[in-house]
Amino acid sequence: MSTIVRNTKRLLTDDDGATLMEYGMLTLLITVLSIVAVKSIGQKVSTGFSTVNTQLP
Repeated sequence: MSTIVRNTKRLLTDDDGATLMEYGMLTLLITVLSIVAVKSIGQKVSTGFSTVNTQLP
């Protein structure tokens, strides 16, 4: 019986899962922002190259 109580107390005070979840959410946020930035910058770079290409003789 004491093993069950001890394991239950440890489960209730253990916050490793919450920390892992926070790091996962932070990684997801950084990934999404990076994708948006690359798409935005990529379109501008592509437009710039097209402009230069049309101006070349």
